[in-house]
Amino acid sequence: MKISILSCAENEIAAAMDYYNEQYPGLGYELAAEAKECLRRISAYPDAWHYFSDTTRRCLLNRFPYAILYRHKDKEIVVFAFMHLKQNPKKWNKLIQTR
Repeated sequence: MKISILSCAENEIAAAMDYYNEQYPGLGYELAAEAKECLRRISAYPDAWHYFSDTTRRCLLNRFPYAILYRHKDKEIVVFAFMHLKQNPKKWNKLIQTR
């Protein structure tokens, strides 16, 4: 299944990686590996994760307080955000509604 990641989600992943690498060298790369595994699970089972909104689903990372927000249609998955779970979810609701 094709996965497209919006630039805003790529920026959020990069910022999180930078933060974790500053906290402990290499930890940001572990976050990236966890995100990649999450994307693999989404690709294999796109309907398995809980709805975040009417059309968007949320898949939680196992080790880090993040989730991937995505929408799938036919054979394509679009990743909208790399969401930190301690932030206000309304921030992403606005993004999802405009797409």
